[in-house]
This record gives sequence, C-alpha cells and structure tokens, in this order.
Amino acid sequence: MATYTTETITRTVRRWIVPAAEPWGAASAEIGKAWAAAEIAYREHYGLDKETPIADDALCFHVTDEAIVITFTTEGAR
Repeated sequence: MATYTTETITRTVRRWIVPAAEPWGAASAEIGKAWAAAEIAYREHYGLDKETPIADDALCFHVTDEAIVITFTTEGAR
C-alpha cells in the first residue's frame, strides 16, 4: 500500500492596471497612485506595517501595448 499526501496550491495574482496607450503613455501621477495602492495591498496581505521595508522584487511592473500593469502573486495551500 502506498503512503502519500496531496495538496492543492492556489495562486492569486493581484493587478493594478494603468492605461498607457500610445502615443501619450501613462501619467506619472497615475502610475504613482497604482503603485501606492499595490504596496498597501501587499503590506495588508503580509501583515507589514508602513515602516517595514518590502523586498525589491515584491511588486512587478509589466508593460503591455495598452497599459502598465503592477502585480504581486501569492500562493497558499487550500
């Protein structure tokens, strides 16, 4: 008889999408607002206060044809 365990991992990707259509791109103020909101959500998820530094790679910025997308991903057993 085999002995084993199983688990299911759930991945959640949080995204903040700032429109950045050519030729104008995105305003720095709008990127800043989305960045701040993403950082707040990250800190809330991990229970960090505003004084605790977050890792340099905590938030990722992706450039698409029409937007700048800020993301962070969490995983957890279900």
